Amino acid sequence: MIHLGEYNTLEIFREAEQGVYLADEAGNEVLLPNRYVPEAYKIWDKLEVFVYLDNEERPVATTEKPYITRDDFALLRCNEVTSFGAFLDWGLVKELFCPFKEQVFKMKPGGWYLVHCYLDEKTGRLVASSKTNRFLDNKNLSIKQFDQVELIASHPSEMGWNVIVNKKHHGLIYKDNLFEDISVGDKMEGIVKKIRPGNKLDIVLGQLGYRSIEPNADRIMQELKVHSGFINLNDKSDPEDIKNMLQMSKKNFKKAVGALYKKRLIEIKPEGIYLA
Repeated sequence: MIHLGEYNTLEIFREAEQGVYLADEAGNEVLLPNRYVPEAYKIWDKLEVFVYLDNEERPVATTEKPYITRDDFALLRCNEVTSFGAFLDWGLVKELFCPFKEQVFKMKPGGWYLVHCYLDEKTGRLVASSKTNRFLDNKNLSIKQFDQVELIASHPSEMGWNVIVNKKHHGLIYKDNLFEDISVGDKMEGIVKKIRPGNKLDIVLGQLGYRSIEPNADRIMQELKVHSGFINLNDKSDPEDIKNMLQMSKKNFKKAVGALYKKRLIEIKPEGIYLA
């Protein structure tokens, strides 16, 4: 079966004036227009292509890579708004349609919006929605505490940043655990710090516990080298000063400093830390 909105590995089956037809194992065909046909090819060669609907609502293949695929999330630019809805640039000839009913706020040309791409069962078309929360579900979690997860920044709140976790769940990074600037659509890695009642996910960036010592220690060593072997931070420094210089919490800073001190790579003095 050829899957709309996804990458498919298909065989070159036959030639035509407008391009070549690709087929799956069941004999289902889709056109690869001339502009995407390789200069050198043979019948039965396999190609990885993305399949979507052209302007006449017919399945068509392309070797171009869209910015978003079916059931995924991405930050896309709005190119045009008509009486039907918004049209988003997703890297392909035909733009991705976002109906007004799927817009949290009315989209404007030139604006950037975090959207989810899905197959509309009624129309059979790929469409976008900026109502991303409705595609997330925390009832049945596929992750557990301390798992490393992939994150997409969704939107800020008074408590911190809402994030999409593994493209399936909703999570929150509390302000106290934010040590770098985040923007909507940013892709990051994090750890499930805690699962609260109701399957609410507390997320932190980076790694927890002993797993965070090595990369944080690395960062301190880099800062020391950049600043000629000295940084004016120690265990009595203000947490904000540590955050501004190293983008880490004071707790993680102290763990990393302890690890470096045990290895005799640094010297700790009242005025700060020196390379040994």
